[in-house]
Amino acid sequence: MVMRLQVRTSISLAALAVLALCSGTRALAQSTAAPTAGNGTYIATDPLANVRYDQRFDISLGAAYAHIKAGPPPLREGANLGGLDLTASYWFSKRWAVEGTGRAYMGTSGAGLGPGNTGANLVSGPFVAQYLFAAGPEWLGPHNKHGALYAHGLFGGAYGKFEKDLRVLPPSAVWFFNDQVAPAAIIGGHIDLNRTPRWVFRITPDAIYTRYGINYGTKATYPYWNFGLSVGVDYKFHTKR
Repeated sequence: MVMRLQVRTSISLAALAVLALCSGTRALAQSTAAPTAGNGTYIATDPLANVRYDQRFDISLGAAYAHIKAGPPPLREGANLGGLDLTASYWFSKRWAVEGTGRAYMGTSGAGLGPGNTGANLVSGPFVAQYLFAAGPEWLGPHNKHGALYAHGLFGGAYGKFEKDLRVLPPSAVWFFNDQVAPAAIIGGHIDLNRTPRWVFRITPDAIYTRYGINYGTKATYPYWNFGLSVGVDYKFHTKR
């Protein structure tokens, strides 16, 4: 049920961005109509006339959101975290680049009522954090002077911080993962709306994969797919390929 809701959310966001791109295209077409003669001549300029996709580097910074699970079953509660997304790309052809990203998410999570999490030691809503570092290929899809769609598949690691706010309790008491580094992947892309030839408004919806484990009980690992979203700006450097 949660995964369906997350997928619907990402589809809705993508649809809104496409509608915004289309409406921006129509508005700009109206604003760049032929010069009007009257008491004077008014010449409308097109701020996107020099948009090119020939940069060597670009870098983006955005506010980030991610949903995570801080522990294995029977923990039911998820955690909605906020943070920052810093991403950079090196373009070696018109369509292909190498992209690297570093993302930090922080917030609180629901806690389970495991052995010891009662009475004076009760832990409720402890702090959790997730830090992602990944890199991989990026592909430039449909694009014009108004905007572009990108796809990426990034692979690396996640550092989960789950024990910071548990006081004297072990992770098993709240059904949390241990603090650890785990495999991670980010599958998604960017929806770009050009504001100038260099500055871009960027929306980044992603599916985020992690595989955290526990060192108590079954000592198993648990693969989870969760939804992430970043909204911010991208800057294209003047250096050309």
